[in-house]
Amino acid sequence: MTERHLVQRGAQAAFEAPADWAAGAAGYRRWTVVGEAAGAVHTGFGVCELDPGGSVPAHVHSFEESFHMLSGSAILTTPDGSFRVSEGDYGVLPVAVPHAWQGDGGSGGPARWAEMQGPQPRDAFDGDTFLVPPLDGVRPVADVDVRDPRTYRFGTIRPGHMDPAQQSQDLLAVSASMRTALLVYGGINVKQMVDSDLGAILTTMFMVQYDPNGATTPHDHPFEETYLILEGSVEASFDGKTYLLEAGDVAWAGVGCPHAFRNAGGGRLRWLETQAPAPPPRYSYRFARDWNYLRDVLGGQQ
Repeated sequence: MTERHLVQRGAQAAFEAPADWAAGAAGYRRWTVVGEAAGAVHTGFGVCELDPGGSVPAHVHSFEESFHMLSGSAILTTPDGSFRVSEGDYGVLPVAVPHAWQGDGGSGGPARWAEMQGPQPRDAFDGDTFLVPPLDGVRPVADVDVRDPRTYRFGTIRPGHMDPAQQSQDLLAVSASMRTALLVYGGINVKQMVDSDLGAILTTMFMVQYDPNGATTPHDHPFEETYLILEGSVEASFDGKTYLLEAGDVAWAGVGCPHAFRNAGGGRLRWLETQAPAPPPRYSYRFARDWNYLRDVLGGQQ
C-alpha cells in the first residue's frame, strides 16, 4: 500500500530561523511540519514563534494563509490596520494581502501560532512569497472583537465554545464569520473557524473535540487534512497504521488516505484541523463501511 500520511512529534519539534525572504526577520522561528518534503501537494503547515520585540517584514503570498494563536500575543498589521492577536484568536490572510508581524512586548513570552498555507508554497519559487514596502503610518493597535465588523477576517475560539451546553441564545459564542453553529454528532463536536464566511477560498480551518467515547470509522477525502493535537490523546489510524498522538503532535493525511480516530485518554480530546483544497459541496467523505456494505449487498445477489 502506498502511504499517504505523516506523523510528527511535538517533543521533536525543530524550530529554525528561516532564510530567503524572511532573512530580515528578528526573533522569528518556524517548525515546518507539512510541505513538499512530506509528500503533500496542497498543504503547507507549520508552527511559528515570535519573541517579544521580534518582527517579520511586510510581505505577500501567492497562496492563502490562515493562523490560530496557540499562546502569547503578537501584532499583525495589514492594510486594514494593526491588530493584537492573542491566544484563541484566528484569522485568514487572502492571496496578495500585505502583512507584517511584530512581537507583543506585553505578552511576557514568545507568541506561538499554527500556520496553514494553501496551495502549498514551492521552494523552487522562493516559497511563493514576496517582500513589499513597509506598511507605514501610525496605526492604533486594536484587539480582535468578533462583534466589530472591521475585524471581519478574524475570530476567537476558546475550549468553552466547544461545549454544547453553551449554545443557547444567551450564551452563544458569536464568531466573526457569523458561523455560530456547533455541529454535534456521535460524541464529536466541530466548530468552523476559517471558512468561506470569513473570506477563505482555498482552505478551511476548524476545531474538533471528542467526548470520552468519541470515535470515527475509517474514511478518506478528496483533499488533504492536517491535525494539531491541542488537548488529550487520540488513537489514530492512517493507511492501516495505528499511532497514539498527544498534545503537540501533528499528523497529515493526503488524498485517499484511509484514517480513523478514537479518544484514547478518557477525558476531553481537542485538536485543530485544516483542509486543502477547500472541500467540495458534496462527496467530502468516503466511509469504508458504506462501500463495504454495498460490496456485501452486491455479493449477495450473485
